[in-house]
Amino acid sequence: MSNPHKYTVGWICALAVEYLAGQLFLDEEHEGPEFVSANDSNHYTLGKIGTYNVVIAVLPYGEYGISSAAGVAKDMLHSFPNVRFGLMVGIGGGAPTPKQDIRLGDVVVSASGVFQYDFGKAVQGQEFRETGFLNQPPTILRAAMHGLLTRYKRKGHQLNQHIADILEENPRLKKEFQRPDISTDRLYHSSKVHPPDDRSSCAKACGDDPSTLIVRHGRTEHEDNPAIHYGLIASSNRLMKDALTRDTLAAKKGVLCFEMEAAGLMNHFPCLVIRGICDYSDSHKNKEWQGFAAIMAAAYAKDLLYQIPPNKVEAEKPIPIRTVEETQKKPANLSFTNFSSGDQNNAPYGTVNKSSGDGIQFTGATISGGVYLGKS
Repeated sequence: MSNPHKYTVGWICALAVEYLAGQLFLDEEHEGPEFVSANDSNHYTLGKIGTYNVVIAVLPYGEYGISSAAGVAKDMLHSFPNVRFGLMVGIGGGAPTPKQDIRLGDVVVSASGVFQYDFGKAVQGQEFRETGFLNQPPTILRAAMHGLLTRYKRKGHQLNQHIADILEENPRLKKEFQRPDISTDRLYHSSKVHPPDDRSSCAKACGDDPSTLIVRHGRTEHEDNPAIHYGLIASSNRLMKDALTRDTLAAKKGVLCFEMEAAGLMNHFPCLVIRGICDYSDSHKNKEWQGFAAIMAAAYAKDLLYQIPPNKVEAEKPIPIRTVEETQKKPANLSFTNFSSGDQNNAPYGTVNKSSGDGIQFTGATISGGVYLGKS
């Protein structure tokens, strides 16, 4: 069995497909931990990437969102007290704009941090004020990310080859993780909504009418494909399936990606968020691209760790457990749980309707507990 005190990198996933993708990129896999904290209900996979001992954890089956992620991080730190920093690795929904050519299978990295877009305060006579910007990723990870960014610019990435090698060694997983046909990557205009009660594919339900699709040119041999994007990731307990709200937040805040867990980690489990894009945060969601998006994110995460000198990790202080636990004692906060896109949001893809409020229309609020809650 493995000694939990020897693990310095924490890797958290939300879904089984993300957990499996992370396991595939371990250089070697270790036995399970000798012991864990008495109240730790996480499942762990232990192994090594380069010179680093890595502990990978996954949220309990059927659990999603900010509180669940915070709980997993809290339990990990109790059981693995020498973890220096974390990675949140998995899938997310893209927010493409004319300036950000985000496509399915691309990767978004939280270079600009994480923005919790459903958390803020309401002041009478004023529009909703978001207060959900969270801590930056740790310096050690941002430095490695910057180095990787410049290397990719000079030489391109080799993530496709890394994935091909992994799947060659694991042929039974090819169907789940290989890249889908590019023809299934459809970006519809924001006004085109998938019929709510129609469970058939977008190709069948929405068709290929050019008037409903945004035309994008193929990437050239001199461009990375899939591409890696660096910027702001938006996080919330709610799944984003509204193209109009997506476009508003992309235009106002520069959001590149939407996901559901990172806001529970950033202030108390210092980490970098890495998301493979599996949909466009609209009504046309499906699971066809989830496997490839997950394995792309895991491939990038491994490449990132190889950029960090071993002595730098040892020089980092372990994450204090109290920073996670203190959040459970915070008083209730005002958190909006019912918001919708109204007249303000019906501007076309990539723009904001300046004449009607320039923002999201929040239609209701509830008082809820602190956002960063661990599991009971």
